[in-house]
Amino acid sequence: MHASPLSCRIWVAAVYLMLTSLKGVASTKLARDLGISQKSAWHLGHRIRAAFAHDRDRLMLGPIEVDETYVGGKAKNQHASQRNGKRGVGGKYPVVGILDRSTGEVRAEAVDDTKKDELQGYLEENIRSDTTVYSDEMRSYDDLPQPHEAVQHSTGEYVRGEGHTNRIESFWSMLKRGYVGVYHRFSQQHLDRYVKEYAKRRSLRELDTIDQMTELITQFWGVRLSWVDLVADRATTW
Repeated sequence: MHASPLSCRIWVAAVYLMLTSLKGVASTKLARDLGISQKSAWHLGHRIRAAFAHDRDRLMLGPIEVDETYVGGKAKNQHASQRNGKRGVGGKYPVVGILDRSTGEVRAEAVDDTKKDELQGYLEENIRSDTTVYSDEMRSYDDLPQPHEAVQHSTGEYVRGEGHTNRIESFWSMLKRGYVGVYHRFSQQHLDRYVKEYAKRRSLRELDTIDQMTELITQFWGVRLSWVDLVADRATTW
């Protein structure tokens, strides 16, 4: 909020709208609801998303589900100039997510690729060494140091006892409904903030609204996203 020309009332209203809009809220609607310009609403939204992404110090206890997905428009629908340099499947960008079954917390992040070093490095940063991991049969999860069980989606197996990734896949469904129905596009430059917004909102859903707002506002401390930084070209650094 440092040096913000917007009133505290607008900030509080924006926090409320972003927490209670389960599929997200577009900057155009945020601007109408708050009576500010679309440019101000877009900047405000991303400053709040930066706070959504701020709380990442604790290791998850588990057991956890891990999965990866791809977000973005299809390359065949894009102009040739827009397809240049596109990574991922069909012009989409890779995202990894983990869900803690013991707490319901979700963490997700845009990643450079879905190779072994990338995905296992993300797990190492977020979970304890004795945490049980459930995944699909993707080779990137082979030889995990944690207790690990994989279901074989390629053979039609989706649940085997406690082994499944249904809850993290449900989170992907919500993220993609928001992409299609609200935003229509996540740029690579800002993808990570949108993904972490959805993850944090999913993690807080069991709390009362006022407690959700309190939890998010406490994460404002030490977070700042200036306009210059927001519009800078950081497409390769997430």
